[in-house]
Amino acid sequence: MNTVTMRLLRRGQPMSCVLALRFLALVLWDVPATWTLDNGLAMTPTMGWLHWERFMCNTDCQEEPDSCISENLFMQMADLMDSEGWKEVGYEYLCIDDCWMAPQRDSKGRLQADPTRFPSGIHYLVNYVHSKGLKLGIYADVGKKTCAGYPGSFGHYDIDAKTFADWGVDLLKFDGCYCDSVEQLADGYKHMSLALNKTGRSIVYSCEWPLYMWPFHKPNYTEIRQYCNHWRNTEDVYDSWQSVKSILNWASFNQKTIVSAAGPGGWNDPDMEDNIQVWERPLSDLSWAVAIVNLQEIGGPHSFTINIASLGQGVACNPACHITELLPMKTKLGFYEWTSCLKTRINPTGTVLLRLESQTT
Repeated sequence: MNTVTMRLLRRGQPMSCVLALRFLALVLWDVPATWTLDNGLAMTPTMGWLHWERFMCNTDCQEEPDSCISENLFMQMADLMDSEGWKEVGYEYLCIDDCWMAPQRDSKGRLQADPTRFPSGIHYLVNYVHSKGLKLGIYADVGKKTCAGYPGSFGHYDIDAKTFADWGVDLLKFDGCYCDSVEQLADGYKHMSLALNKTGRSIVYSCEWPLYMWPFHKPNYTEIRQYCNHWRNTEDVYDSWQSVKSILNWASFNQKTIVSAAGPGGWNDPDMEDNIQVWERPLSDLSWAVAIVNLQEIGGPHSFTINIASLGQGVACNPACHITELLPMKTKLGFYEWTSCLKTRINPTGTVLLRLESQTT
């Protein structure tokens, strides 16, 4: 039996707080109607906003209330999609990715939102999104846990489908982590497709089925199309042209396999680590320049804390120093003792440049 290697951080997870919108790049093709998932949905490519690339699995609402995964974030994004005209040009889905759940199911075995970050519940959020003329998508996983370790849908496909329908959800993104075999993965995707249809609610079904099949064998796109409205083929898109080009190159190389499966009702979906370096250099006036570089290309600003004693080869701030931020904006940060810490935030691919001046200079 093949074992599927699952990714705890499968997306590693810019939408600045304006919207960078995830898209489905597809090739329209004349496909026999019998191939199509028979739910009447996704007759055109699904377009909308998904939280992962910018906000990833940030659940620290105490430290970062404006960028944590919470009902406030999605209500804010619904307001922006409405007020800035995104829905008028086709971006109608507002989608929650991983990390929205509570760590355990409720007493009746149902998934539930984290009560602190989503105090009003998903049904309330659905109604709010619908009031803006938009549709809400939600995330779950075919396996025993989601990729971030929250409860998976394995063994609960029917009750989870009913829960999503009862809440009024419009789209399900179904990931593929924590399966024991390729067979279990495929059976789970099929089961959830049938369970969604059985609810009687129109729910677009977004699968990651082929993404998890490719390491073992070529996916059967004819079969996948019978169950899914769109399907993910590649890893997460990052905020770089290299990432976008790699996905386009993959699609070009595999077009004979994937193009013939795509068309109204079913589409190829190209989607959408902590990587900090500290550089330092002594200056002629005995002060030091310190650059803190975020090499990460995905997610939002990264909070980074460093011990003052470690800077400038341990001597720049001994016994103390004045620190000025030069980039991205010149700001006097103040007086720091050798035993203290400095906390800063760095954008993806960004740099914070500091000047450390000894107390005696």
